[in-house]
Amino acid sequence: MTIDAEVLHRLTKDTPEDAWHVIIDKAVEIASKSLAAGNAPSEVTRRDREIGVLDHFLSSGGWDLWQAFGDTVERTSDRLVRWWDEPYSAKAVLILDGLSLRELPWLLQGAKKRCFTLHEVTANASELPGDTNEFARALGFGSRSQLQNNGGGLAHKLQPAYTECVDMAWKDCEGLINTARNWVFWHHWPDSKVHDGSGAGQGLDTLTRDVAQQLSSDDFWAFVERLATGRRLVITSDHGYAATGYFPDADGEVGQFLKKTFSSGRSKAGSGDTGPFAPPVAMQINSPHGTHLMAVGRWKWKSQGGYPTMAHGGLSLLEVLSPFVEISK
Repeated sequence: MTIDAEVLHRLTKDTPEDAWHVIIDKAVEIASKSLAAGNAPSEVTRRDREIGVLDHFLSSGGWDLWQAFGDTVERTSDRLVRWWDEPYSAKAVLILDGLSLRELPWLLQGAKKRCFTLHEVTANASELPGDTNEFARALGFGSRSQLQNNGGGLAHKLQPAYTECVDMAWKDCEGLINTARNWVFWHHWPDSKVHDGSGAGQGLDTLTRDVAQQLSSDDFWAFVERLATGRRLVITSDHGYAATGYFPDADGEVGQFLKKTFSSGRSKAGSGDTGPFAPPVAMQINSPHGTHLMAVGRWKWKSQGGYPTMAHGGLSLLEVLSPFVEISK
């Protein structure tokens, strides 16, 4: 697979902001096409590799765009705060932890099938690094768990709202939705499944089958309908994930450096050596969450206990882009 000549021209000639718009629009276009449960595992893998062409550009000739990412791509946390200020009489946010662009088709197909009105479909930036607590803090929560049992408090940025955070069956989640005007509901899935399947084997295949089942189920959409009844609803996530099991191995000095720097992870707090490699395989990123070293692009490396087949925290598109789907009924 190669980058379309017109797209490549824009990525190399446009401003960083415009280049990122092109990249995100292309990634959303690739990821959001309809899926069927029967061919989903192979098709999601094919799309993952197609988006990987953009990752290859970003980790080779266009790596400097990563330095501009935090300043030019609106973060999901900022987008939510801006959306929350819209004059809707009632609103709700459903955060599906770790939801990536790969899962977009099931949301779009399910919403259409069940006669929801679709208002916006886009992607925004995760926090850097793309981890759960960074996103929670960006919204003014101490941690994800603070939202449990309406514990969100009065200091967060989505006021006023009833809050919840659970890892329960969708039918049980539906029963938690009361008549409060505004809701922020954070569910642990699919991130809980990402980490369950991050050991040996091709975790993406297993996760894709689970996603197809979960996001096509009547129970999930009954829960969504309960949240959306009388409310404008946004479905989004704190970060995505990388299917690192499909990444090529970094050997020699590069592999040794990445193993020493990141162990089995994809980011490390603080400043430090980014290595002598050109193009870089690690970059120092300064964000509202401090300085971090982050792995660039699609590499995996040998590490004690084996490198996970799915992970997040580094700089690749499906890690740092979160879907943003606005619906009503």
